[in-house]
Amino acid sequence: MKVVANRAMCTGHGLCAVKCSEVFVLDDHGYIDIGADAVEVPKHLESRASAGVDACPEGALAVEG
Repeated sequence: MKVVANRAMCTGHGLCAVKCSEVFVLDDHGYIDIGADAVEVPKHLESRASAGVDACPEGALAVEG
């Protein structure tokens, strides 16, 4: 599973990181900063990462595969 971030849509709520800080890294201003447009999620974090995607009020995150 991969998580895809649309940084332009992120408004810095940080709810994704509350759900799964291992996957959703935030910059100094609270915006998503996963290092790439998509990140591979380790199997043991998939459930929490999905919860982080669902928590985003702006819809800036999506799951691939």
